[in-house]
Amino acid sequence: MNATEIALLVVGTSIKLLLWPSYHSTDFEVHRNWLALTSSLPISQWYFENRSEWTLDYPPFFAWFEWTMSVVARVWDPRIVDINNLGYASPSCVMFQRLTVLVSELVLFMALRRVVRIKGNTVQGRISMALVFLSPGFVFVDHVHFQYNGVLLGMLVYSISLIMEGRDLLAGTVFATLLCFKHIFMYIAPAYFVYLLRHYCAVYRNGRLNMKASVGRVVKLGSAVALVFGVSFGPFVAMGQMSQVVGRLFPFKRGLCHAFWAPNFWALYVFTDRILSITGASQLASSTRGRVGDTRFAILPNVTPLFTFVATLVAMAPALLVLMRRNLRPEHFVQSLVLCALASFMFGWH
Repeated sequence: MNATEIALLVVGTSIKLLLWPSYHSTDFEVHRNWLALTSSLPISQWYFENRSEWTLDYPPFFAWFEWTMSVVARVWDPRIVDINNLGYASPSCVMFQRLTVLVSELVLFMALRRVVRIKGNTVQGRISMALVFLSPGFVFVDHVHFQYNGVLLGMLVYSISLIMEGRDLLAGTVFATLLCFKHIFMYIAPAYFVYLLRHYCAVYRNGRLNMKASVGRVVKLGSAVALVFGVSFGPFVAMGQMSQVVGRLFPFKRGLCHAFWAPNFWALYVFTDRILSITGASQLASSTRGRVGDTRFAILPNVTPLFTFVATLVAMAPALLVLMRRNLRPEHFVQSLVLCALASFMFGWH
């Protein structure tokens, strides 16, 4: 690492260490409980355990990530992995979990460093790296509120860096691995699907599509993705637990807006319904809900998960159409990826 990168890492780490005594949200107990259940229970019980309200609802690779940390936690402070020790947040527990976030986000740092190298180590690239690594939103969510977005975003950035190098097959494999860590990234999967289909699988020779070579690449990419998902979900398929796992991963009953409203299209929809109900446009007694549960509207039509799915795809369509062009550059992929993520945020279910 050069002096600039060392300085960025030192400054970033120092700022995050200063935030350790700050408050932490319920997500802190969520992850402590996941440390405990993956450490204390056999894999067959991971997605059934419910003595805590914070049940496991991330894909299996993330569960194994928690299990790996729990091995160290058992040595650090055995009470952390006591499955009956709900709400445990001693100073040693807080220090351990804060430390795991700090260490795991080195994945993001190294991935950003890789992108900067690929782009020629320009001043603009180094500034962009610093802006991402020291982003106030990222720092707050991971190091105050408490989550592990650093390692997950690091995997995404690493996959993008492989796209930039033209290593599409490996990029798709890394992204498939990311989906098995946190399935929320499926919101940007359409961009990966269209790009890899057009840029990697479609092989042209002398201006014509070579079907044999193209089919071979489809098989190769499909096999790599199937292998990743097989390793991740295979044990649960073998145990006949996939319906339970899917139910945990896709809790649609949390409602359109979940517990807190994101500033997206549905927030405006909720606001409009609230105003109409207050102004007496209808005599319905029900009103919009904003807590966990099925959302019901007083005036406007209720919104279903299927409708949000269709709306999201429609919003993504312009970005996906760009990826259908033959002469694609990695920059087109990155731009479309950002637009797909924005479309998902604006129109996605909770």
